[in-house]
Amino acid sequence: MDVAYWIVAALLAFFYLYAGGKKVARSKEQLAPMMGWVDTVPMAAVRGIGVVEILGAAGLILPPLTGIAPVLALVSALGLVVLQLLAGGLHLSRGEVKETGLNAALIVLAAVAAWLAAAR
Repeated sequence: MDVAYWIVAALLAFFYLYAGGKKVARSKEQLAPMMGWVDTVPMAAVRGIGVVEILGAAGLILPPLTGIAPVLALVSALGLVVLQLLAGGLHLSRGEVKETGLNAALIVLAAVAAWLAAAR
C-alpha cells in the first residue's frame, strides 16, 4: 500500500506542481493558447487555482514524508478531487468535452490517492 500511495502521490504532485506553477507564474496571454478558459476567469482566480494546486501537491507529499499530520494527505487528495470536479464542470459548461478526459483521469488518481492515504 505504501509503494502504491507514493507512486500515485508522486504522479499527482508532479502534475499539479507543473500546472499550478504555470498558473502562478505566467501571464494570461501566455496561458491562453493552452488553457482557453483563462479568458473567461479573472486572473486572480487563475492564480488562486494555481496556489491551490501547489498546496495540494505539497499536501500529498510533505505530511506522509515528515509524519506530521499525515491526515492532511487524505484532505489534500479529496481537495484535488473537488478541484477536478469543478474544472470538469467548467469545461462542460464551455462545451469542451475533449478536455474532460484529463479531468476524469485526475479525479480517479486523486480518489485512489485518498483511498490509499486513508488505508495507511
